[in-house]
Amino acid sequence: MKTTPIIENVKQNINRPTRTQKIEKKTIIDMTNEFKVLRVLNRFYVQDIDSAVNFYENLLGMKCSLRFQYKETKLELAQVGNILILAGSEKALKPFKDTKATFVVNSIENAKKYLLENGGTIIRDIKQVPTGKNLTVKNADGNIVEYVEFKETILGENIV
Repeated sequence: MKTTPIIENVKQNINRPTRTQKIEKKTIIDMTNEFKVLRVLNRFYVQDIDSAVNFYENLLGMKCSLRFQYKETKLELAQVGNILILAGSEKALKPFKDTKATFVVNSIENAKKYLLENGGTIIRDIKQVPTGKNLTVKNADGNIVEYVEFKETILGENIV
């Protein structure tokens, strides 16, 4: 009896390990209660933040939900929907342009632990930032991602 492609696909997936099984001698723990990605923000780098905010507010039909100066880096940041706009001079933006996305997480410490256990490399370690705490990691796949744990006051503003 000939099987359908769907049945063959199911048969092939039966022996795949689950998150709680051993993979390459490393136990992956279900981190749902300890570490969770709450939101993924796309990062757009610009020099004129006012024009960018106006454009994305009109495009998405949403208002800017967060905007602040990050004086330490000479940048201004704004969030419209799932877009994080970083504005500054080319020189100010340069150290951040390799970062592909921002993941908002519930626990920066548990995120760090998980990422290190799964092949991540710390680019910029945990530090205080205007919105809470952040960490920049080169993930095992080579992508550089910023992880942010927002302060309670930021979370209360329904940004996430």
